Amino acid sequence: MAGPFNDLRCTKRRNANLDALSRGLLAQNLQAVSRGGGDLLSSGFATVPRAQSGFTIFMSDSLEGHSHTVASLRGYSNRVKILVVGSGAREHTIIQALCRDEEDHQLWAAPGNAGISAKAEVVALDATNPKVVTEFAVSADIDLVIIGPEAPLVAGVGNRLRKAGVAVFGPNADAAALEGSKAFAKEVMARAGVPTGQAWTVSDTDELLLALDAAGSPFVVKADGLASGKGVLVTEERDKAIEHAEFYLQHGDVLIEEFLAGPEVSLFFLSDGQTVMPLAPAQDYKRAFDGDQGPNTGGMGAYSPLPWLPENFVAEVQEKIAQPTITEMAQQGKPFIGLLYCGLIVTEDGVKVIEFNARFGDPETQVVLARLESPLAPLLYGAATEMLARVEAPVFSPDVAITVVLASEGYPENPHTGRTLEGVEQAAAREGVHIAHAATAWDGNHLLATGGRVVSIVAVGKDFTTARKRAYQAIGDIRLEGSHFRSDIAAGME
Repeated sequence: MAGPFNDLRCTKRRNANLDALSRGLLAQNLQAVSRGGGDLLSSGFATVPRAQSGFTIFMSDSLEGHSHTVASLRGYSNRVKILVVGSGAREHTIIQALCRDEEDHQLWAAPGNAGISAKAEVVALDATNPKVVTEFAVSADIDLVIIGPEAPLVAGVGNRLRKAGVAVFGPNADAAALEGSKAFAKEVMARAGVPTGQAWTVSDTDELLLALDAAGSPFVVKADGLASGKGVLVTEERDKAIEHAEFYLQHGDVLIEEFLAGPEVSLFFLSDGQTVMPLAPAQDYKRAFDGDQGPNTGGMGAYSPLPWLPENFVAEVQEKIAQPTITEMAQQGKPFIGLLYCGLIVTEDGVKVIEFNARFGDPETQVVLARLESPLAPLLYGAATEMLARVEAPVFSPDVAITVVLASEGYPENPHTGRTLEGVEQAAAREGVHIAHAATAWDGNHLLATGGRVVSIVAVGKDFTTARKRAYQAIGDIRLEGSHFRSDIAAGME
């Protein structure tokens, strides 16, 4: 049965090595895979075009030591075979942007989702398993792998791919520690002279209490490791700060940071290990509910551009923050190749870093790439092949882009999943609107919500009034029992 997204399809081609016997092997597990349930393959992999009735699988032998050669950027005029690793709205947005390039790229996604399957061949594999990802990339003769989420980066997927000779947009594990360890990021910033708030790293309750006394209220508590955007708590209540810290102390160190006041900005930089190139600034909304109420989330919306920023803002951040950080990482023997996400705050004392991430941010990517007029693949390929200086700087539309996230009931603490999602096609048909799927699966008859953040509604318009109107009209078309969204994204910017 055809799925509901065929009108959105980007050109897709199957691997010629996939045969009838291999396709038959997948039949036993197809239902679990298509619903987003069950175990993804831990050895071998399966390609699953979920928006179609057909499906394919390819089981590979070990390809360790195989040498895979990629073309130089100098000969980039040919279409590129690209694998995007991840399954969220960020990865769907990257694929949508790649489909706008003039070149007719061949696209794969692992593990993907229902929306992604309309534009790329979906590969059911464990995205955090370096061996499996590399075996597929080499067997499919992939030219460029784009790693979306942080977990595969920290797991060393980039390391294994580079060892096999595959171009990767995303840092190796030691460089991804800029996100994987907030304490390490603070050390790098100190060495590089990057402005940031004071921090205390604590390992037990005694150290925690002393750090809270030193920092004072409001208390800023951060898990040192990865926490899917939910490891940060800002509170004036000492008891809540202690409770939050003690929970994460069970898993590792915790940082207590100086509270910084001011508007926040997300600014992405492409990096080839030596050179940096900025994209457009954005601002996101972390709290679950209107008026910045409720718990922290992975992000409930974003907008770009930020007309209130000073004209020299991007250049200042590049000079004082991004380039010194990349230079310091190179000097440490940990070159950062990929996307440096600078989470910034504009204080009375100037711009300071709140955090670094080692990949595209979600939901900011949705609005930044919605405004991108330049082809995306050459930018990412240039960074991945350490030739970013040969690529022209990206051009962005003056239009406004906003995104609003539709979340499942109970998100972020306990999202209700498996419910039917309706009205997505109607919403996407509106002028200036497209939908980025975050947690969806197609069961053959219905589109299902499979996670907390389900879809991002992205709207572009000539001004904030137009973009906001389009986004909220579109989200009104979508039906998901118990769902919620913020109604104040970019409010007051009209």
